[in-house]
Amino acid sequence: MELQERNKKISQIKENIGKVMIGKTSVIDLVLTSLIAGGHVLLEDVPGTGKTVLAKSLAKSVDSAFSRIQFTPDLLPTDITGLNYFNQKEGEFVFREGPVFCHILLADEINRATPRTQSSLLECMEEKQVTIDGVTHVLEKPFFVIATQNPIETAGTYPLPEAQLDRFLMQISMGTPDKEEELAIMNRFLADNPLEELMPVCTGEDIIAMQNAYKEIFIHPVLMGYIADLAAATRTADPIVMGVSPRGTLALLNAVRAYAMVCGREFVTPEDIKALAVPVLAHRLILQRGGSRNTGAAVMADILDQVPVPTEDWSR
Repeated sequence: MELQERNKKISQIKENIGKVMIGKTSVIDLVLTSLIAGGHVLLEDVPGTGKTVLAKSLAKSVDSAFSRIQFTPDLLPTDITGLNYFNQKEGEFVFREGPVFCHILLADEINRATPRTQSSLLECMEEKQVTIDGVTHVLEKPFFVIATQNPIETAGTYPLPEAQLDRFLMQISMGTPDKEEELAIMNRFLADNPLEELMPVCTGEDIIAMQNAYKEIFIHPVLMGYIADLAAATRTADPIVMGVSPRGTLALLNAVRAYAMVCGREFVTPEDIKALAVPVLAHRLILQRGGSRNTGAAVMADILDQVPVPTEDWSR
């Protein structure tokens, strides 16, 4: 995909989602970055902030298969992945695909399901495949998971373990709108629901082309050293028990290149790294329990303030 065509497609997706979402430009950019980088997103915020609407807006903007799973305590792994059942008419076992066989999957309130059910997504998210009764079924590309959870209500929920959190490229908070944005939301939804009128502006093949092209985005070796410095700092900071793993370092490397593409550039800048360090790395930090009230995001913000930012000409 040529640079001009790629930038046009990305702008069209942003504009399309912007017909529904008000004042969420940075969040939309981060979600698109995760999609292009081949990662997954965990949207964490209180109910009513637009998590599900954002996921549906993205799904409607891309002409590809979409599934939604409402996670509940009684949900079984086979309700997600599918199962083999005996077809009496054919006299043999037949595989029935679960809702995970799609291109964009909305895992709504993922922390309401049991750990056993949550873990059924691990292989899907990391390996892009499902293994049932020893048979591996490959998921079609692109495969993108948008999971949501409510951080306030804890009754009847099962916190995601570190291994599950690490499968998400980013953890993003939607945030609440200011007065002007709230008025704009009311006016936009006054007569009708714009989500119902949303039409696709790109195809799954376009997304795959972008996922291949972002790897050509240039990142200066000094900036790669900056990423390594940030990762190393997370392993020695005081309130952190366990810092970022090499998987997290690679996640940030891939994310900043995809983010540069979303911003219409062919090279990475230090600002890209600073913008993505918190959403990509903060949820991977394991903090001391009880002693510190700091969150992963606050600790990561402190590290960004402490690690020197290199100054160079970042273009080729």
